Amino acid sequence: MPISLINDHSAITPALAEALRCDGATLLHICRIGSGTVTVLLTGDKQVRELNQRFRHQNKPTNVLSFPFGDGADPAVQSLGLSELGDIVISVDRAAEEARTVDTTLYRRLHWLMVHGLLHLLGYDHERSPKEARLMESEEERIQQSLLQTRRFKMINLAINVDHVATIRQARGINEPDPVTAAAICELAGAGGIVVHLREDRRHIQDRDVRLLRETVKTKLNLEMGAAPEIIKIALEIVPDMVTLVPEKRKELTTEGGLNVVSQKKKLAKTIARMERAGIPVSLFIDPTADQVAAAAEVGATFVELHTGTYAEARQESQRQEELALLATAAEQADQLGLRVNAGHGLNYNNTAAVAGLDFIEELSIGHAIISRAVFTGLDEAVREMQAIIDGACW
Repeated sequence: MPISLINDHSAITPALAEALRCDGATLLHICRIGSGTVTVLLTGDKQVRELNQRFRHQNKPTNVLSFPFGDGADPAVQSLGLSELGDIVISVDRAAEEARTVDTTLYRRLHWLMVHGLLHLLGYDHERSPKEARLMESEEERIQQSLLQTRRFKMINLAINVDHVATIRQARGINEPDPVTAAAICELAGAGGIVVHLREDRRHIQDRDVRLLRETVKTKLNLEMGAAPEIIKIALEIVPDMVTLVPEKRKELTTEGGLNVVSQKKKLAKTIARMERAGIPVSLFIDPTADQVAAAAEVGATFVELHTGTYAEARQESQRQEELALLATAAEQADQLGLRVNAGHGLNYNNTAAVAGLDFIEELSIGHAIISRAVFTGLDEAVREMQAIIDGACW
């Protein structure tokens, strides 16, 4: 195990700890540390102060301390050829305070401190001289850029859900606004895909919409649907670029939670097989949990779309961080199982950047926030603003 992460702080949930461990493993790969192992301790100000006093003779807490394996070790121990690179000790208390100061998340701040601590293990020291400080800062930037390239082989795609354009149309029972026209405007503004949900009750998107969109969409048409026989038949007739299977309840205002793949494996596997025979890749809209991700791979899905609703609705920062960590862990698990990863639900202009910054996610599906903003800015501008947020999301 190249990264051993020890969590000794109550603010670090198991999901967040696992996400940080995965980040650490990626950093070792970027730094070309093939055989060395690193131990990361997440603790509080009290323990860091004690370590700082004992080893650096400074009676105060600091954000991160690094202890290279060979420093102060007996020559006989150094000659053993052990692969231990050293220890990184991070004060979560300091990290949380710094995160608030620089207006970032605790997750991202801890990630930056891991990079900083790792460079110290590799021999960099910004306190040695101004020249060394500039060199270390440059290397930190290089690693962050390398991480960005590692996380995504291309920019994250923005897929626009135009259901709510149809909702407005259906409220009056007339023929405008037309979701087909809206889809064309979204594509011209830079959207990489169009999403529609054809429900059994036809509350917004109609059969006519789906058939016209199949003929006019130039990027990618993603048909969201329940696994009802009537809707499956329509999907097989029009052959969208992909389908996303979602749970569907007649009384819900919008999709509530992810599909329970675990309890419907046989049914979903059969539906997926039918779609695959027609050349239609299938995505499953699921909650970001290990059992649902594993089940999605087992039934033969090509994609998973991680449900971001709980993250989007979180009111406390601690809860947001927990949900973001769950999304990060689920995305990595899906990637390791050979699944491609999308995400969506409840994302808006304030909370999208953090999700866009996660590893392994290829596409974000966003609808209500963009259509709502379009009322004030116009649809073209609303799409461009969201695309800019996604493109600019980085560590």
